[in-house]
Amino acid sequence: MTFRRVVSALAVCGALLAAPHAQQPSQPMFRSATQVVPLYVTVTDATGRLVAGLTRDDFTILDNGVAQQIAVFENESVPFSASLMIDTSLSMTLNLDLVKQGAEQFLMRLEPTDEAMVGAFNDKIQFACDLTSDRETLIGSLDDLGFGNPTRLYDSVDQSIEELRRSVNRKVVVVFTDGEDTASKASLGRVIERSRTEEVMVYAVGIRSRMVVGTQRIETRPDRGLKRLAEETGGGFYELKGTDELGPTFTKVAQELRSQYVLGFSPAVLDGKVHKLEVRLSQPTLQARARKTYLAAPAK
Repeated sequence: MTFRRVVSALAVCGALLAAPHAQQPSQPMFRSATQVVPLYVTVTDATGRLVAGLTRDDFTILDNGVAQQIAVFENESVPFSASLMIDTSLSMTLNLDLVKQGAEQFLMRLEPTDEAMVGAFNDKIQFACDLTSDRETLIGSLDDLGFGNPTRLYDSVDQSIEELRRSVNRKVVVVFTDGEDTASKASLGRVIERSRTEEVMVYAVGIRSRMVVGTQRIETRPDRGLKRLAEETGGGFYELKGTDELGPTFTKVAQELRSQYVLGFSPAVLDGKVHKLEVRLSQPTLQARARKTYLAAPAK
């Protein structure tokens, strides 16, 4: 049984059902509110390379420290909807063309079943296009991003989560910046909470920048909260040493999203509280990365 058919059955019946193979429906909602908790798991070896070919028996899921029965296991790519947000504040002026070229590598690797949108953040939050599967539209919208100052980093993630609510695919935010948040209304805590509730995975790519303002030489570095945000949601955090790493890093993000294992379990208790999650592997030389918490919310 495919991942999508298992999830669809659980959403309708609220239980584990067995059914013969049939034509797949469109991508369903896969949420803890339907008594199924999804985990998108990235597995790497000691060198950081992605690991394929694992089976259900290689994984253990712990919910608040208690091992769970894995009800859903899939090692095939699942369609996603992504918001790609780029910092276009003053410090990005010299690097923006190179960042756009790197972001293009991510967009070129979207599958026809994926969707994405492209946006920018500075003193404003801008979405240059709506969610679309048209790669030419997405790549062209990179040239429509405006400049500004200061940096509303967390607002960009918060508003991306809001925009992604309309999609039934799994949801991903990919954000690039060279500096700290300086003007957001949304806090890091709010963004983490919304990511948990809406089941959004966040990838953060950062780079240090140097610029001269008047007689002052200023060096910026990516906001330190981004690493925590990525870790909490199961995404990845990459702090780059140079612009030559931009293309390979955006490519790596796309490859990871295509190579993740999908695990699901039915929680024993829906108490409306935040539960801790942990994924363990039977092979000690491998590492698993997945979201660290979920909201055990009853179905609405």
